[in-house]
Amino acid sequence: MSNLNIRKVAVLGAGVMGAQIAAHLINAQVPVLLFDLPAKEGPKNGIALKAIENLKKLSPAPFGVKDDAQYIQAANYDDDIEKLAQCDLVIEAIAERMDWKHDLYKKVSPHIGENAIFATNTSGLSITELSNGFSDELKARFCGVHFFNPPRYMHLVELIPTATTQPKILDQLETFLTSVVGKGVVRAKDTPNFIANRVGVFSILAVIAESEKFGLRFDEVDDLTGARLGRAKSATFRTADVVGLDTMAHVIKTMKDTLADDPFFPMYETPAVLAGLVKKGALGQKTGAGFYKKEGKAIKVLDPKTGEYVDGGGKADDLIGRILKKPAAERLKLLRESQHPQAQFLWSIFRDVFHYIGVHLESVADNARDVDLAIRWGFGWNEGPFEGWQSAGWTQVAKWVQEDIDAGKALSSAPLPSWVFDGPVAEKGGVHTAEGSWSPASKSFVPRSSLDVYKKQVFRAPLVGETGADPKTYGKTLFETDAVRAWVDDRAGEDDVVIVSFKSKMNTIGPSVIDGLTKAIEIAEADYKGVVIWQTSALKLGNPGGAFSAGANLEEAMPAFMTGGAKGIEPFVKNFQQGMLRVKYASVPVVSAVSGIALGGGCELALHSAKRVAHIESYLGLVEVG
Repeated sequence: MSNLNIRKVAVLGAGVMGAQIAAHLINAQVPVLLFDLPAKEGPKNGIALKAIENLKKLSPAPFGVKDDAQYIQAANYDDDIEKLAQCDLVIEAIAERMDWKHDLYKKVSPHIGENAIFATNTSGLSITELSNGFSDELKARFCGVHFFNPPRYMHLVELIPTATTQPKILDQLETFLTSVVGKGVVRAKDTPNFIANRVGVFSILAVIAESEKFGLRFDEVDDLTGARLGRAKSATFRTADVVGLDTMAHVIKTMKDTLADDPFFPMYETPAVLAGLVKKGALGQKTGAGFYKKEGKAIKVLDPKTGEYVDGGGKADDLIGRILKKPAAERLKLLRESQHPQAQFLWSIFRDVFHYIGVHLESVADNARDVDLAIRWGFGWNEGPFEGWQSAGWTQVAKWVQEDIDAGKALSSAPLPSWVFDGPVAEKGGVHTAEGSWSPASKSFVPRSSLDVYKKQVFRAPLVGETGADPKTYGKTLFETDAVRAWVDDRAGEDDVVIVSFKSKMNTIGPSVIDGLTKAIEIAEADYKGVVIWQTSALKLGNPGGAFSAGANLEEAMPAFMTGGAKGIEPFVKNFQQGMLRVKYASVPVVSAVSGIALGGGCELALHSAKRVAHIESYLGLVEVG
């Protein structure tokens, strides 16, 4: 069982999440059975078949290739339940009702293979309670697996064990999700809403409370809490509209129903504005109206005072915009000291989240790293909340937060725990260090997972305060110019391929890049087995992304064009063409490792390479065609 090979997966429930999980498994070329109830009319697999058909119409698209929908095998519990025995992994993904899930488990559990992993995709129900009634043997193979919506695009998957889940099961599932499905896996404790939704939804509740306190508009808040803070462009209220206000209300209700002893319990009341929108069926993007509403080409925003939609346009004040560009420590100090309502609002939401994660770290996660990666991967923040605290000056920020708690300005009177101020964390200046990330339970800095799957990842998602491998200096440099670096991975058995990384803006290709690439090919032809073109920007905070190459470097061509017009850039074009031919006809294979955009010349470089290894979300093409 230590070498479990997941050859086929069953997904139970063809609703929004179940169908999309099935689709993304197909993207990863894993065969899938998609189960649902037998239809009362027409073909018995009608419910699952309709869900598969609907997947083709969804935007953003759940499939990398729409025609791959044909590879999902529709099934129903009456006719096909015995096929569960063929599956190495069974993922239940029906509606968030404990009683419904238990009824389904009674039906399917006798048919699950004796070595198969059984997992529930729930956003917040207790995994331990869900396992009640199982045999001890099945309990050992049961855990929570929480995909974020939409599963194809959201990098995070939370794994949630119970006290009886075999550690080996978690290791096998984490290995599969990481290496085959391409996800960032975080292990969470079996507490309501786990890590990402617990902290992320609290941060949204804090934003709603503080924006009301300081009298800010919803669009004004979104301009303040999106890209300016290094968070998702959709910021706070647009994100809520995309997720669905009913879904948001459900997650908040889970917290209210299950966290009566939480010192932040009063915050788990559904905000009046959110409750009002849900009551009238304005559930966000899926109903055409929520905090925002599109009227013709105009995007209107809700005025909470009147309940009417008004013209948008609320923005961050220029002064606040300038403050947000300052280094972290200076930025927080200026926000805290300013009397501007936008500044006071921003300091308050930073303080509220720092307060919350300080109080709750031990109860929701094994260590601070899991909190930061969960929020980065699940909510699109460039920097996790503990990272933000640490980079702004751990001890000083902690004192400011505690001063606000003592003054009654915070959302709870609970003090920060003693480990924040005393001992190793204070001495090291934060929760992330070269030894690992702080775990209050073990009172130590916990290193990264040592699973074999991660030994293949030289560059793991970096964290403030850690000392991981630097992709700009890692390995043995063969030569380096202003345009390229040619290097080898100097670990034993990995040092036979030349790696070329561009250094130009968005890895654009000009004469200097071509010269460097040509030189690297010559070196490889003499002494190595091949060339890989790999860009450091492929490491976008641990997620695939960035730019493989945005095409030709027109900036380098501009002087020639300005002096000689179209004729003047002929040498530039010829140099580029010669470079591509050198790639194509090299006597060793040249492989393009594509992640992110590969446009124009970047696309041509990939096409002229002997092979391409491309991430599924890469965007390749010639701009003329687009």
